[in-house]
Amino acid sequence: MQSLIQKYDVPGPRYTSYPTVPFWDETTFSETAWVQNLRQAVSISNSTTGLSLYIHLPYCESLCTFCGCNKRITRNHGVEEPYIDAVLAEWNLYCDLLLERPRLAELHLGGGTPSFFAPKQLERLLTGIFERATPTEFPDYGWEGHPNNTTRQHLRVLYQFGFRRVSFGVQDYDPVVQKAIHRLQPFENVQQVTTWASQMGYQSISHDIVFGLPFQTPDSITDTFYKTLMLRPDRIAFYSYAHVPWIKGNGQRGFRDEDLPSGEQKRILYETGRALLEQAGYVEIGIDHFALPHDALFKALQTGTLHRNFMGYTTTRTRALIGLGTSSIGDVWSAFAQNEKDLDAYLGRVRAGELPLLRGHVLSQQDQFLRRQILNIMCQGETRWTRDGWTEDEWAVLCDRLDSFRFDGLIDFNAEGLRVLPEGRPFLRNICMAFDARLNQAQPQTRLFSQTV
Repeated sequence: MQSLIQKYDVPGPRYTSYPTVPFWDETTFSETAWVQNLRQAVSISNSTTGLSLYIHLPYCESLCTFCGCNKRITRNHGVEEPYIDAVLAEWNLYCDLLLERPRLAELHLGGGTPSFFAPKQLERLLTGIFERATPTEFPDYGWEGHPNNTTRQHLRVLYQFGFRRVSFGVQDYDPVVQKAIHRLQPFENVQQVTTWASQMGYQSISHDIVFGLPFQTPDSITDTFYKTLMLRPDRIAFYSYAHVPWIKGNGQRGFRDEDLPSGEQKRILYETGRALLEQAGYVEIGIDHFALPHDALFKALQTGTLHRNFMGYTTTRTRALIGLGTSSIGDVWSAFAQNEKDLDAYLGRVRAGELPLLRGHVLSQQDQFLRRQILNIMCQGETRWTRDGWTEDEWAVLCDRLDSFRFDGLIDFNAEGLRVLPEGRPFLRNICMAFDARLNQAQPQTRLFSQTV
């Protein structure tokens, strides 16, 4: 296994979309094209599964130096009201464009730190959202809370709007690691908010844990998992730290490169955590995620309905995802659109009555075909196709790329499909890269992604 880890430890996407954002062809995109594709997707999705809505809430009171998210650091809570005003104005722009009232099957509040916002502001936000939308019969609504500032009132307000999932960013309990990543939070805070959420009736409580952080050791991550398993969250997102300072700038330079675990050491951290989770009854879901058998994420895996989009793994497979807020991304299967990443530019354009679109991509037929294969592999570990999906030259190139994985005992594949073997599960991202025509054609000269293993 160690030789395979060394062989496949290369930078690669996490495949929350295909094509991935760095390889979008912006010449195919316009606001007109986005609206046209959006309306087509909504006309299909609204009458069947319903729509998905992601709202990005970017503010944080302090900078976590491991974070790669789009955020604005401030202790000025006067920013809350104008930002909520802008998100609701953007939502109204979309609702005016749609030809029917949206039915929301999926809703997620991400960040940044959603619990930066006062409960009354979140209540105002959601009241405005549901003035123009209707929940589906069995909605899946979730949000992200910081254990240090999540209150009972945060949990209660969101519960009243139908939220039954919450994820808390734990990252690591070791005080040395916490100091290095500027994320100081005691176990007692996580225990408190987890207990509140459970008592209130949240059906899926998730903890985020990151491996590969500075100064982590097998002993320290074992201690983190012992504490985590005392609380027994329904889901655990066990992420690899993405060290991309060439993209995120000085925010990820709160420690030296030599303070980070090496590739081999990092894999030991993951295997240590995974073994403890499996011993405790958790089941690995795709990449980065584990769930107990009673959780909806596990059930979606079993029934073949597991989905993956810009929100990560989800239990709801909708065709239309609308993104609100700075940097958020919409996905209507045949097109993507991303909002302005600069917060001030986003606010200015919304106030001017414009959709704050920064860039996007309209998927070709080949894009959509390859997207289906990659999505199937990421969600189910297998995919099937017909040979006319590729030209003879394309098929020969694909076989050449996949031969290495077959030789290493990681996959079975033939002219009709591919199945990832148990030994291949740690290499899902690498296997998907074999299908990534745009990545393979571009061969970027600079690093765009974190390591795959």
